[in-house]
Amino acid sequence: MPELPEVETVRRGLAPAMEGRVIERLELRRADLRFPFPEDFARAVEGKRIAALGRRAKYLLIDLDDGMTIVAHLGMSGSYRVEANGVAETPGDFHLPRNAAATHDHVVFHLGDGRVIYNDPRRFGFMKLLTRTGLDADPSFIGLGPEPTGNSLDAEFLATRFAGKTQSVKAALLDQRNIAGLGNIYVCEALWRARLSPFRAAGHLVTPAGKPRDGLKRLVPAIREVIAEAIEAGGSTLRDHRKTDGTLGYFQHSFSVYDRTGASCRHEDCNGTVARAVQTGRSTFYCPACQKG
Repeated sequence: MPELPEVETVRRGLAPAMEGRVIERLELRRADLRFPFPEDFARAVEGKRIAALGRRAKYLLIDLDDGMTIVAHLGMSGSYRVEANGVAETPGDFHLPRNAAATHDHVVFHLGDGRVIYNDPRRFGFMKLLTRTGLDADPSFIGLGPEPTGNSLDAEFLATRFAGKTQSVKAALLDQRNIAGLGNIYVCEALWRARLSPFRAAGHLVTPAGKPRDGLKRLVPAIREVIAEAIEAGGSTLRDHRKTDGTLGYFQHSFSVYDRTGASCRHEDCNGTVARAVQTGRSTFYCPACQKG
């Protein structure tokens, strides 16, 4: 499933093609994706101007000028294709290639001199229509934690969430109530940067007085850095008009531990080898030699 940086690069790539444009027609080529489309979806958004494109966690937010917001999720295989002036581009850098077969084009935004097409072979994505002021009350957003790049995420906040927890720190980081939008790839990368064992109990990173220990203090900047670098790498790719077919981009080639089982650890002072384990059904990549904290 695309993670937060991938969704953010999609947002950045779509913004120039969509912001300020009027949805002249919304073409729905089937009745549903993961869920049925909202009732009268096309009629409700046609003629509306797209005020802004935003993001919350892994959700793309298409704000309309009437106070409504199209909430879109890419699911496992979703992508957008921008077609304008005879050129087609697929914004976003993904760990796995995106599909471009027209048979999987399910939603088309007709925006005057161009089109934005949503393609989803596995149809695990979805779209729904909500009032902008009612987003926080929707089940998709209730209880979401702070953004990993937001000012409200700090070691003290995580200490309040992790205190007394026996679950692993990796599982705690994947809990969207603690941090919104943080997924498996970047959790593995952040834990490696902070030299923390993914198996360590989250509560062990907090003192009996409820204060963050040094490991937790290292973890927060590691999360910020890995997310920021991934977003910037995707943004650079889009600005340079490279990899428009959605295949592997720059940052995906620079993972330090993710999917590198058997490779040498990239910490200069470590002679360890990257290993793989399974935690709660998800692959964990880590260095047993230096991630002992």
